[in-house]
Amino acid sequence: RPIVRGKAGTPVEFGAKLPVSCHSGYVFLDELSWENFNEVKHLQGQVERFRERFGHYPESVHVDKVYRSRDNLAWCRERGIRLTGPPLGRPSSNPEVRAQQKKQTQEDESIRVEIEGKFGQGKRRFGLNRVMAKLAETAESRIAITFLVMNLERWLQRQLLLWLWTNWLRRKQVLERFLKGVAAQLVTELDAWLPRVS
Repeated sequence: RPIVRGKAGTPVEFGAKLPVSCHSGYVFLDELSWENFNEVKHLQGQVERFRERFGHYPESVHVDKVYRSRDNLAWCRERGIRLTGPPLGRPSSNPEVRAQQKKQTQEDESIRVEIEGKFGQGKRRFGLNRVMAKLAETAESRIAITFLVMNLERWLQRQLLLWLWTNWLRRKQVLERFLKGVAAQLVTELDAWLPRVS
């Protein structure tokens, strides 16, 4: 069904709305709905699901500006979670504080952009923008499988890097042993040769 978003390029969008979270490159589909809803109300549930998955609350939550409601800020503050973005109210008159806040905002945005990249990756490489199933259940399964495949690809990349790293370490150790052997042989040959020279 059409969802009026009010964006400049596409004022009306079609399809499912997906509150998604990202941690260490893995994407978690927290909810899927065909109805239009306000994402602000789902932040607390997403953070609680993070705690269920990993056993602790996150240190910080990197969100879009729309999530920074007073309720969400207070809820996160109670649990010791830093919700990214500038503080509500007037900006500080102290230039050092403003510079620090600007630097922190830029760092937070560079982390938050990862989730936007995951949506782009899902659309470009895994056909997330071409889900054309007739039944809602089939489309939901296809969307969930897309995120599953994205996570599997990330896992395989990490396994490959781990294998390459351990393989390199093993070869490095063999090379070091070989070089130590060659160096020891050179030292013994030099010791045998030096007395004859003098």
